[in-house]
Amino acid sequence: AKQASADASNTNKIYFISYKDSENNSCQLVWWFPTCITYNIVFIYFFVTDRPKLAENYTEDTWLKLRDAVGAIQNSTSIKYNLEELYQAVENLCSYKVSPTLYKQLRQVCEDHVQAQIQQFREYPSLDNLSFLKRMNRCWQDHCRQTIMIRSIFLFLDRTYVLQNSLLPSIWDTGLELFRTHIVSDSAVQKRTVDGILEQIELERNGETVDRSLIRSLLGMLSDLQVYKDSFEERFLIETNRLYAAEGQRLMQERDVPEYLHHVARRLEEENDRIMSYLDQSTQKPLISCVEKQLLGEHMTAMLQKGLSILLDGNRLTELVLLYQLFSKVKGGLPTLLQFWRDYIKSFGGEIVCTPEKDKDMVQDLLDFKDKMDNVAQSCFTRNEGFINAMKEAFEAFINKRPNKPAELIAKYVDSKLRAGNKEATEEELERILDKIMIIFRFIHGKDVFEAFYKKDLAKRLLVGKSASVDAEKSMLSKLKHECGAAFTSKLEGMFKDMELSKDIMIQFKQYIQNQSEPSNIELTVNILTMGHWPSYTPMEVHLPPEMVKLQEVFKLFYLGKHSGRKLQWQPTLGHAVLKAEFKEGKKEVQVSLFQTLVLLMFNEGEEFSVEEIRTATGIEEGELKRTLQSLACGKARVLNKNPRGKDVEDGDRFNFNNDFKHKLFRIKINQIQMKETVEEQVSTTERVFQDRQYQIDAAVVRIMKMRKTLSHNLLVSELYNQLKFPVKPGDLKKRIESLIDRDYMERDKETPNQYHYVA
Repeated sequence: AKQASADASNTNKIYFISYKDSENNSCQLVWWFPTCITYNIVFIYFFVTDRPKLAENYTEDTWLKLRDAVGAIQNSTSIKYNLEELYQAVENLCSYKVSPTLYKQLRQVCEDHVQAQIQQFREYPSLDNLSFLKRMNRCWQDHCRQTIMIRSIFLFLDRTYVLQNSLLPSIWDTGLELFRTHIVSDSAVQKRTVDGILEQIELERNGETVDRSLIRSLLGMLSDLQVYKDSFEERFLIETNRLYAAEGQRLMQERDVPEYLHHVARRLEEENDRIMSYLDQSTQKPLISCVEKQLLGEHMTAMLQKGLSILLDGNRLTELVLLYQLFSKVKGGLPTLLQFWRDYIKSFGGEIVCTPEKDKDMVQDLLDFKDKMDNVAQSCFTRNEGFINAMKEAFEAFINKRPNKPAELIAKYVDSKLRAGNKEATEEELERILDKIMIIFRFIHGKDVFEAFYKKDLAKRLLVGKSASVDAEKSMLSKLKHECGAAFTSKLEGMFKDMELSKDIMIQFKQYIQNQSEPSNIELTVNILTMGHWPSYTPMEVHLPPEMVKLQEVFKLFYLGKHSGRKLQWQPTLGHAVLKAEFKEGKKEVQVSLFQTLVLLMFNEGEEFSVEEIRTATGIEEGELKRTLQSLACGKARVLNKNPRGKDVEDGDRFNFNNDFKHKLFRIKINQIQMKETVEEQVSTTERVFQDRQYQIDAAVVRIMKMRKTLSHNLLVSELYNQLKFPVKPGDLKKRIESLIDRDYMERDKETPNQYHYVA
């Protein structure tokens, strides 16, 4: 031994010891000693001479002993020898270069035994499939157990000789190879085994209980023997395909769609459970694809035709979630579902919009339908962007199937919500309703129709004092401005400014009246409206009482004195008043329209009047007068009596003051008639929209032609469609172009009639 490293300090020391082994190979030992301990080392030298020779019959005798042990293991009898002794015997043989012979002998013994096992499967051809499977499983389990025990005895051979020879299979792999070659590869045995396994799986699919551990073990055997795919999986998938193809066809006829969807989900769950329990993981993808294809893929269109509308009509969210999940698994499933979803919305929504009998509830039905579809898209279709966009496209398509009417009804719906007396909603709820209405409003192409009716109703709310909330009105205006731009709401904003300016003017007017020498006993409030901002009203000359005429002149003198050069035009249509009346029950105040006021004031001068007498005295137009009389004598608050009684006012009817009128309130509102839209108003507003559209088309044509100078008919029409913000038919465009040609704004090309030139 020699010291390798040491120093004077208290460090550790390392020693190297060199020696020769029995085969004259150089070796080294490394010893390490802490210096804090004192050691007495004694070196003993062993001088090894040549390795002793084996006894003459040692190899043969040892092999016989090992063969007996292997036979005992294969026959499940007790082994005569100690296992450690047998392991040592194998090690000794390997040390003396007998490994190749020993490996061959062991393989032969194992092969002879496995070959003998095939007989037990051929002797009983009448054995039922389940008993055959159990026998096969027992044989396989015994073979595995025996191979493990044999390997434990021959472990030294396996870890030295076999490991050093890459072409030789290990003892375990040899056992598998022999079992595969002589038993499982036998065509009759393999067929019966696979037939039996498939039979058990089919029984389980039909609801019967089977021995899963047996199936798991046998499929594990096929997998270990590397014949699982060729011998079992291909046939298994063919049988699965056949089973579910037939089942899908049958159940689609027998069951409704919700029940069928639950069945498919249950089948998929069962097949996944089989994969977890006994099938190889490699089977999962083709198996699940097969089930999905036969139960879903082959029936997607039929399923949606049969059941989607039922699910959506019934708001069956659970089944819709399941439908989406299942269709998302199948190739082409979601696009197919998307198309049917879009078609359903168009069909259902089109029925709401295109049925005149449903006009009264159209907007509320649209809002409810939109809420319902939003809920389905979010909770059932995982907020899939494609489905949300398809829903928007479908709403836009069906809501414009019937031009103009939806826009008109949406404007009237907004009016009903913003009008005073709407006690259905708090301010927060009203804000939410307006937001929902704006979503529907976005889908409308003819927004100018909405604007016209909204402006007419807003004017009534402001002038008759029927607006529920100025904040809500301005909130709606803000939403419209954000959606359509400042140009869309400029006139509406002008209406609010007029109302605010009118308040300031009235404060000044009251001060002016107080300074007059003859103050009036009538309190007058005037709204000064800029004509371009407000709807146009048909001028109507009525006969006002002298007191009112005098007060009008006072206001006119006051206003024109402050604003010279302006012209005032009185509009009595939306005027209203509060009258004090005396009945037998006592004094009351009645809130009435100006027309109602003129009629009621007549009864201060006489007891009874005919329709003709009232018309002559008031100057009210005949249709308007009949509506006014009907509201006073045939409504809920009948302050006049009509003779003869009836719901409608005829020319020969006579009216007298109802002195017996009773009402629980002190102030009674009878001027609701002003808020109701007449047929004439509706027609007039619609016609005004169409007239405005003609002006816009004319302006757009001139603008385009002025810029392009020369343009073909088709290109001009295309440009117009890009610029116009409302739907228009090609025939209407052609008429406007002809009109402009007649008025010399443009001319046809003499050689090419389909081409136009701008005339400067």
